[in-house]
Amino acid sequence: MTVLATAMGCSFLIVLASVGFGLQSSIVDGLVGDRLVTEIDIWGKESGGKTSNELTDDDLNALRAFEHVKTVTYRNHVQQSLGKTVDGTNVSGPTIIVDFEAETKAGFELSAGRLPQAANEIVIGYNIREQDPVPSADGRDETAAQPKQPSEPASGWIGKTMRLEVTQMVNGAEQKTPLDATIVGVTKQPTREWLKDRVVYIGEPLLEQIEAITGTQFGAVMPAEPENVPKEQLPRSPDEPRRYGEVQVIAENAQYVKGIGERLRAAGYLNHSVANELEQINIVFLIMKIGLVFVGTIAVLIASIGIYNTMTMAVTERTQDIGIMKAIGAHPSAIRRVFLLESGMIGLAGAAIGIVVSYALSVAVNATLPVLIESFVEEKLPDGFRFSLIPPVLTALAAAISLGVAVLSGARPARRATRIDVLRALRRDV
Repeated sequence: MTVLATAMGCSFLIVLASVGFGLQSSIVDGLVGDRLVTEIDIWGKESGGKTSNELTDDDLNALRAFEHVKTVTYRNHVQQSLGKTVDGTNVSGPTIIVDFEAETKAGFELSAGRLPQAANEIVIGYNIREQDPVPSADGRDETAAQPKQPSEPASGWIGKTMRLEVTQMVNGAEQKTPLDATIVGVTKQPTREWLKDRVVYIGEPLLEQIEAITGTQFGAVMPAEPENVPKEQLPRSPDEPRRYGEVQVIAENAQYVKGIGERLRAAGYLNHSVANELEQINIVFLIMKIGLVFVGTIAVLIASIGIYNTMTMAVTERTQDIGIMKAIGAHPSAIRRVFLLESGMIGLAGAAIGIVVSYALSVAVNATLPVLIESFVEEKLPDGFRFSLIPPVLTALAAAISLGVAVLSGARPARRATRIDVLRALRRDV
């Protein structure tokens, strides 16, 4: 019965504290792998007392070399519209150059299709086929009074060819060069309803083809009379060092974000992340977990009363045995260790049973509570949501507390055993 009482106290401690770990895992750690939490925006660099908003290839390589950096991404805009069409349908929205390999490591997700594998393959935004309302001459929305027609899904364009018309200046006159690209993927739907992704994502190989046509970086159109334009205002040549905007450093895990940001700032890179907000949330959960462990420990302390009573009775019942041990020369410390070992075994046995029971309860809670909540509240919980999570550190802590409390409970009866008089013990006169 004493072992069962200890097991109940230990399992109560573990299950109670597991709620804090489970909620943190579902609410906070569910965001940890999200790019929003692990990304660090690099918005400039300080060098020689000056701030620059553009980074070079050397900067990107330096950023990748920082410890615990998973990857470095960037997004540059093609500096012309490209006159994009699919099956004769005009395609609006910007064209952005990305490093698809780096974006994949950063968590770039698709709702359909795949990522580009060849130079002339591209990815389109989820909302690229949606049309904005067209205002009338008096400023009113002409489509407001019309029934809203469902937009065609962007996935319907997978496998189709997008015609790009690259504009360049030849002898002071515009010339358009067609360039075909195959649509192979569609981005994931934005989580915020007001955001519309109508971007065309292209890789470096396709950008190089555009630059080869225009003779400028990022497909910028050369002025008709370049000799009349200051040199610093002319588009850069593709042979010149690249300049990158919208650079993001992606950390391996959210726990490294703050440290990476501090090291980046020390190296002169101006950055921003959401690490501080996440840190405050973790502090709240830490306080909650400490409180739950404290409440659970009270249950183990209550069980210690039973251990104390059991060990006291054991000393009383084994008085003659203790007298015999002393008579044959047993040292008091050896006698004390015998009883401490017994109380410790009670604590370990109770902890072992309690751990098994707590894991079983954790599995049952995670399986049944979501069903009950969805039945009564009619709200669907996120996939993978867990109310209870038992990490190894919690199991070890509960076992240590149970063992410690059990040994302390047996300390006084063990000390009493060492003070028993040999003659009175042999006469059973105690």
